[in-house]
Amino acid sequence: MATLTTTAPKVTLPGLLRHRAASKLLLLAVVAAVLVPLADARWASGSWPHALTVDLSKPLASASNWIIDNRDSHPLFLYFFGYISNAVVLSVRGVYLVLLAAGWAGVTVAAALLAWRAAGVRLALGTGAAFLACGLLGMWVPTMQTLALMVVAVLVSVLLGALLGLAAGLSDRTFRALRPVLDTMQVLPAFAYLLPVVLVFGIGVPAAVLATVVYAAPPMARLTALGLRGADKEVLEAVESLGTTARQRLFTARLPLARKELLLGLNQTIMMALSMAVIASVIGAGGLGDRVYQALASVDVGAALAAGIPIVLLAVVLDRVTGAAGAGAERPGGRAGWAYAAVATVVVALAVRLAGRLDWPDAWTVKIAEPVNRVVDWMTAHLYSGVPFVGGTADWAAHFTTWILDPVRTGLQWLPWWSVLLIVAALAWLIGTWRTALTAVLAMAATGVLGVWKPSLDTLSQVLAAVAVTVVLGVAIGIAAARSDRFERLLRPVLDVFQTMPQFVYLIPVVALFGVGRAPAVAAAIVYALPAVVRITAQGLRQVDPAALESARSLGATSAQQLRQVQLPLARPALLLAVNQGVVLVLAVVIIGGLVGGGALGYNVVFGLAQGDLATGLVAGAAIVCLGLMLDRVTQPTERRAKKGA
Repeated sequence: MATLTTTAPKVTLPGLLRHRAASKLLLLAVVAAVLVPLADARWASGSWPHALTVDLSKPLASASNWIIDNRDSHPLFLYFFGYISNAVVLSVRGVYLVLLAAGWAGVTVAAALLAWRAAGVRLALGTGAAFLACGLLGMWVPTMQTLALMVVAVLVSVLLGALLGLAAGLSDRTFRALRPVLDTMQVLPAFAYLLPVVLVFGIGVPAAVLATVVYAAPPMARLTALGLRGADKEVLEAVESLGTTARQRLFTARLPLARKELLLGLNQTIMMALSMAVIASVIGAGGLGDRVYQALASVDVGAALAAGIPIVLLAVVLDRVTGAAGAGAERPGGRAGWAYAAVATVVVALAVRLAGRLDWPDAWTVKIAEPVNRVVDWMTAHLYSGVPFVGGTADWAAHFTTWILDPVRTGLQWLPWWSVLLIVAALAWLIGTWRTALTAVLAMAATGVLGVWKPSLDTLSQVLAAVAVTVVLGVAIGIAAARSDRFERLLRPVLDVFQTMPQFVYLIPVVALFGVGRAPAVAAAIVYALPAVVRITAQGLRQVDPAALESARSLGATSAQQLRQVQLPLARPALLLAVNQGVVLVLAVVIIGGLVGGGALGYNVVFGLAQGDLATGLVAGAAIVCLGLMLDRVTQPTERRAKKGA
């Protein structure tokens, strides 16, 4: 006898709630309905509760005083940090003396021949012209100081990063342990690296070099691990079948297969080292960065530009040469080319030494500071304010501060602290997972625990304003570049130059145009972050499946409809990544904006470094780290995090 079985009807959610984001929003609404009244009854004021604040000024001041008192006597400093400091000083001094001994002609010829061997004749000529321009601007000696620091920092960064990457590439356990560390270091602003090394090594070249190493090593480590882990499995299996040992497989298969990633890591390390070496002038690095820093401190735009141009030239040359080497450009002359280049360099260096022409001739120097300052004075008189109909640059800065920066800051500081944390949690959870939300909330709450809630919200207001402008401009320009090959070709060299310029250099033109204050700091951040947003947006739109566009066209969709209904939705991961990169890059420059009146956490860091108040500086630096981590988690696409395995 057959039994009749019935199945319960399957309950389905309404169409809107079947979407993951919609279900998250519903759950967030329920949680907010419960938590908001409770939190409002317990903490009605907007300020961070004093009871939840940890005062670190006394223990940090005590630690700082202990380090200062024991720096010359404690075995830890005498036999460990002292040896490191001495090795750094001797290395930088040795490289600097070699550069001076080669003379301006020897260094220029050596750089040009190195570029010739790595990338061909065109870049060799450009490299030689760039070094000659450094001398013409009267910046030969500062350029050599920066170059000496760069050589040492890059060598150590590449060695350290390659070793860490090698360990992470060959060991899953090491890779999992290093991944969160590298992720965190990747989002930290450069200023955050200065304070710990100053605490241990004091102001000077050792602290500058070691801060540069810590900042520049992660890209090399990450890309080395990526190259080793992404090696072709079939090639590795074929090599293993020949009976090779693990070491033989590493040197004969893994490393050659990872060559492109290794050279890209070298390129990124060099660019980040140059950027940090310039910023490290704040802690006594000397060289070109110190000239820019001193000029900005006295608002001498001409002197700042005279030192800033060689920085840009060095950045462009190093980026092009290492990029061409990584792309596998033709290397003329074969192996004998290196011998010819070395002989030519030695011959030229000996010739200028025998002729007594080691130093750059003063007669060949072009002074641009005074003409530039005259132009700045003219701009101040004619463009700074009072321009009919459009107003002046000072008026624009004042209006931006009054209508955007002040309301955003006031609004954030008016919000109850717990509501800020709820908003952060909601945004992070909507775009990621509950782990992402927890990390973001804890990072944001840490700024309150450190006692810098209001300065952190001030910095956050500048970041949000800059990111909004950057995203609007970047997406619009990226769309135009994706839809027009001619416009993309015209835009490419501009973006290349802007992407290679160190962060410090962006402060020069904004000070000339807008003076000092929060608006100039935001303007510098926008200009610095804009190229990355434009590139990622254009690349994401160009990579949309052509079949989808063809289907839309066959249905009669207009160009605007294709963009709005096909390209932008399919390019969503790239757009989210553009926002994430824009946030990280904006934060880096907004913090440096403390040097030109940006205030908030950037000012606390600058004040702590300038006055030797390491407690104030370290607390602000830790808050910057937390703010950067929170912003990264709130804006980091889920797809990108999944690729990282986070």
